Amino acid sequence: MNHKRSTVGPVWPVLKSYAGDHLARIALPLGGIGTGTVSLGGRGDWRDWEIMNTPRKGFVPGGGFQARPAAVLWCRSGRAAAVTRLVEGPLEAHEYEGANGSPAPNQGWPRFASATFHTAYPFGEVRLRDDAVPVRVTVRAFNPLVPGDVAASSWPLAAVTYRLENPTRRAVTAAVCMSLPNYIGSVPGETAPPKGNRNRYRVSGPVRGVVLESRGVSRAHSGWGTIALSTTARAGVSYRTGWADLSWGNSVLEFHDDVAADGALRNHATKAAQPMASLAVRVTVPAGATRDIPFLLTWHFPNRLAWHGKDATNCADGGSDCCASPNPDWVGNHYTTRFRDAWEVAQRAWREMPALERRTVAFVRAFCASDAPAVIKEAALFNLSTLRSQTCFRTADGRFFGWEGCGDNAGCCHGSCTHVWNYEQGLGFVFGELSRSLAEVAFAHGTDARGKMRFRIDLPLNRPAGFQAAAADGQMGAILRFYRDWQLSGDETFLQAHWPKVRKALEFCWIPKGWDADQDGVMEGCQHNTMDVEYYGPNPQMGTWYLGALRAGEEMARHLGEAELAAKCRRLFERGRRWLDAQLFNGEYYEHHVIPPGRRANIAPDLIAGMGAKNWRDPDLQLGPGCLVDQLVGQWFAAVCGLGYLLPPGHVKQTLRSIKRHNWRVEFRTHFNHLRGYALGDEAGLLMATYPRGRRPARPFPYYNEVMTGFEYTAATHMLREGLTRDALECLTAIRARYDGKKRNPFNEAECGHHYARALASWAAYLFWTGFHYSAVTGALTFAAATKPVTWFWSTGQAWGTCRQHGRRVTLRVEHGALRLERLELAGRGAVACPGVVLRAGQQRSFTVTPRHA
Repeated sequence: MNHKRSTVGPVWPVLKSYAGDHLARIALPLGGIGTGTVSLGGRGDWRDWEIMNTPRKGFVPGGGFQARPAAVLWCRSGRAAAVTRLVEGPLEAHEYEGANGSPAPNQGWPRFASATFHTAYPFGEVRLRDDAVPVRVTVRAFNPLVPGDVAASSWPLAAVTYRLENPTRRAVTAAVCMSLPNYIGSVPGETAPPKGNRNRYRVSGPVRGVVLESRGVSRAHSGWGTIALSTTARAGVSYRTGWADLSWGNSVLEFHDDVAADGALRNHATKAAQPMASLAVRVTVPAGATRDIPFLLTWHFPNRLAWHGKDATNCADGGSDCCASPNPDWVGNHYTTRFRDAWEVAQRAWREMPALERRTVAFVRAFCASDAPAVIKEAALFNLSTLRSQTCFRTADGRFFGWEGCGDNAGCCHGSCTHVWNYEQGLGFVFGELSRSLAEVAFAHGTDARGKMRFRIDLPLNRPAGFQAAAADGQMGAILRFYRDWQLSGDETFLQAHWPKVRKALEFCWIPKGWDADQDGVMEGCQHNTMDVEYYGPNPQMGTWYLGALRAGEEMARHLGEAELAAKCRRLFERGRRWLDAQLFNGEYYEHHVIPPGRRANIAPDLIAGMGAKNWRDPDLQLGPGCLVDQLVGQWFAAVCGLGYLLPPGHVKQTLRSIKRHNWRVEFRTHFNHLRGYALGDEAGLLMATYPRGRRPARPFPYYNEVMTGFEYTAATHMLREGLTRDALECLTAIRARYDGKKRNPFNEAECGHHYARALASWAAYLFWTGFHYSAVTGALTFAAATKPVTWFWSTGQAWGTCRQHGRRVTLRVEHGALRLERLELAGRGAVACPGVVLRAGQQRSFTVTPRHA
């Protein structure tokens, strides 16, 4: 038994399990931050190959009579006949029908009888069972994810282990073979097929594998690069750099017969344009024992292009580095600056993988073991997958950028759009370095000398800006995000470097014909916003963003000794909050009072993006008297930042109750929606807006009939903050029930595109459940006061660890980074001063909170 334990990896935590029909839509993205991904399907298949700098939803390389990427098991017990199986569970019913039979990849191979999927992101385990197969197989796949450590979380790889368990009384000889076609250069929109692709077998120390490369694809092409399939198995390794060149599917037949004979591969020369690469490992699994067969799939594609760049396909081949100079759209990939090619990724990753796996397990185990409802943990944790999708990337200089989401074959809505990314909390609290990178680009490159911030950034950054429009919510939210990131990091250099532009961005509100031209603390002017239209007149959505920005500006100005600006921000804040509450609150919620601008000349330049109303005297596409799902979004973000109430607490709570009462639907069979459907049939969710008091505009803002998770998370998590726990959990449960694996992918919450950035607002659910707030500037740390012993996970974006609370006794442990403490508080119970305390990784310390009345 000791030998058995030594051959298997650590036990992975499981937060959620899926079976039967709920496997159909699962696609767990495996890849690092900014590297692209390949996804593990619910039955153990490999889908959505998105490693070549672009989304490719539904894409599996190969086709026709050619095999697709797959793993095959061969095994034999004693003198019994050998068994061969594709390492996948059964096909879904919808995959049976097609013009030429089943369209499913590798549909003709025998499969396992059943599959179950178990996960706690980024871990995915597919457990396959078949009574006719003498071993049980578990596909275990992940990519390292360590909060606060961007480099550790940015490996271009999928780490895959095939765990073979032998429940019988007889030893079993078994082999697992992974195969994939060399499709380098195959990207959406290309008319010319890849050429000159080849595979080579390599051995470097303990690493053995096949490298996929190309001599014919231009080094300037976005699809040029390398892929490697490798293992560190010490014996029983065989390979193919090509399959037999046979017609009518006989290349697959020949490969099947080779594997089925003894589980070992015999190599073949090939002239195929996209030659197949295969790597097999054969082992003996003793009776009652378990063996792990490890593989790494690694990749390296350096030529990321600007948002809508074009390939410089005629660039002459150069040296080992990418041919960037002939293409003005080249922005590159940061991850490729760390490695020469995919083989070097494999060599280095194999050395570091045990430690990276342990650190990832430690994070996920601590998070999943924390005392919070499972749906809160699921919503927060699973949406971190967006950070590793093609929604996000880092250019060669290390800067972080994001689309709003991904289309099937291209990014959707370019420019690190501020009014979308302002909703995220997952990036700021898990990878603060990257959140500060977004802020640096927004203020240093996206904000002009007047303080106008373009809500979409052009690339490359040195290109003259083409996009000019400013968004009211985008600009105000960027100020709040900046404040949050400064507080979490305590980085004074960051504050000092960008404060001049932050100040200008706030002062831009007061320009003539601008958002708050009369400087009364209320936005009345033309307000382009995340609904893709302009609002005219005061409304709660823009109004609370503005109030939050004023509070953040006040705090930063006071910290920097700018008393006059701090006083002005406070004065406008107080005046604005009184006016909004007195004029917009209708007893249930806050309304929008439409004030037409009269004519275009009354609107300052660059405040109109061109998607809204055309009639200045009677503008359509307005919210009007509707009950908006995220009307308190600025208050929500202010609560995250610890900036207090922007509006009266009673009215805040009443508004959230009204949103739940008026916007909540338990089914959508009887709901009319003229646009996109993200909730259907018997599903439940929060509508974007309703008109419970009538007076609905003939043409309200475009999305009012829709349901979108990022907005739902804003309202639902805010309900948690205000003690409306039952309502909050009902909303959160409804969201995740829609992403149940049967109808939608649990790792892909969509809005305008897959993996939509706004859904990262879900991290706020965990913040508000635990009451976590931290300021590295003051060293103050706050948690909610628990009524029973609890253990909670915490993360600042730079450090993470756990908090154990038992009455007034609090034990803090740091697992990564460092935590500076001056004061620890349990909200409503008391606090303790702890001047000069710094806890570093591996350290813990207990504190006793002094009751407030003492």
